[in-house]
Amino acid sequence: MKTFIGTNENALLIQIWTAMIALVLIKWMHFTSKWNWSLANLASLTRMNLFTYRDLREWLDDPFRSPPGETQHDLTYQMAFPFGQPINLKQQPLSQK
Repeated sequence: MKTFIGTNENALLIQIWTAMIALVLIKWMHFTSKWNWSLANLASLTRMNLFTYRDLREWLDDPFRSPPGETQHDLTYQMAFPFGQPINLKQQPLSQK
């Protein structure tokens, strides 16, 4: 920790305990992974992938694989923009163009 946000005793204790819990969790991830991580790389890549939905154990063992759903793009429901053509405001089934 570089700086503390709060200055009273309770704020300092909460920040110290939170930092210690985070360090223990990252050390546990480092211990259980099969990939040869450095602790700094593991912490920064965890921060980058925090809101990506994927299995933690699979990500720890193969971190550079694409997340599920990233490689397959389903374009059947993508909206088409016919530039230069008149716009039809009637509801059309998805199977028709």
